[in-house]
Amino acid sequence: MHIAKPIASPRHLDAFVALVGNAAWTRRLTEIRDMAASGPRAGIALRQHHAVELAIERLRRPLQRDPTAAERRLGGLAAGIAAMAAPRAGTLRRGVERVLHESLSGDATLIPLFHQIRTAELQQARGFDVTFAGLEQDTCYDLLLARDGMEAEIACDVVSAEDGRGVHRGAWFRLADRIDPDLQTWLAGHPGRYILKMTLPRGLRGGLTEKEDDGDPLAILHGRIRTLLESRTRHDHDEAIVLRLDPLLLAGAQADESGLLTSLRQQFGPEAHLAVTAAENSVFVMAARSASENGVAAAIRRRMGVIAPHRLSGERPGILAMFVEDTDRAEWRRLREEPELEAETRQFLTDKLAQSVVAVSVASRVELFGLNTPDAAPDGEVRFRNPGHRAAKAQALAPAILSSV
Repeated sequence: MHIAKPIASPRHLDAFVALVGNAAWTRRLTEIRDMAASGPRAGIALRQHHAVELAIERLRRPLQRDPTAAERRLGGLAAGIAAMAAPRAGTLRRGVERVLHESLSGDATLIPLFHQIRTAELQQARGFDVTFAGLEQDTCYDLLLARDGMEAEIACDVVSAEDGRGVHRGAWFRLADRIDPDLQTWLAGHPGRYILKMTLPRGLRGGLTEKEDDGDPLAILHGRIRTLLESRTRHDHDEAIVLRLDPLLLAGAQADESGLLTSLRQQFGPEAHLAVTAAENSVFVMAARSASENGVAAAIRRRMGVIAPHRLSGERPGILAMFVEDTDRAEWRRLREEPELEAETRQFLTDKLAQSVVAVSVASRVELFGLNTPDAAPDGEVRFRNPGHRAAKAQALAPAILSSV
């Protein structure tokens, strides 16, 4: 199937929205906006989480500004989906409609479908004929590639970087929003500059929209911080939480928030979670981390081990096209450049679970959004070939399976 690349005009995007219905689309946008009103930090993160939906809606309406390159890219993918699922498309259209409906509820997003379409587009540009077997025929795999008499299956999957973190960003943003009023009140009576250092040996888990109760770990941590602020002591610890409140010493270049965060990032490292609360002539910084290093690459390997036996038929060479969600540009670049991702992936490829896998590719929003920055993988994805697979040296499959690192 040839994947069209129409211009993302409002007409094309209206056709995309029609696949789920205007009422369902409007209801979903209202849900996103309501969720984003939960707090300033969590709100920003939620809007980023649902960036695809919001970009499509902005492109459908008259803009006060020109669309960004990322918005144009997402709009083009949406328009391509609409063209692919034209009324005459039959079972393919029904498959697209089904996936879209599943993507517009709860914490789900359009990212999995857009990752699949973008993967197909990438392979088509490499000279493969691409069939959307999963959408059209309900196969266990998503895409079927054909080139020079050979075929390969692709299973597209999304894994959250949160699965490899001890302290989840979603929970951290909710904590920072929740405790901010307490810090503002406390600073009014204790003007100055402070830093609260937290070590959380058991971690802090949860998403951006989870409901809380008195027994929730986030609520417990919030209560412990409030108690610490109200007491005369400046430290509190047990096996689950270590808190220490100290004066914050600032150099002149660190006085503004941007300089402060840069300095704190250098001091506490890239894995630390930071939040700044400012009041008149006062600053309160929270810095938290787990007791162990993040294991995002290991989380990707675990996910591949779960899906490989079920998402590939074993009748043809298989490719796992992994998409890493909930990561920023800097973290994605570190993940690509440091050895853990390659080591974990190659370890997976030696496992019996990977016997039908000829290659693994990994991409992120940086590539999906078409961002032309040093943070993007040069070939549109990071790719690892399985040298032990019988089809590893097949020239017909080489553009899709040759290692990029």
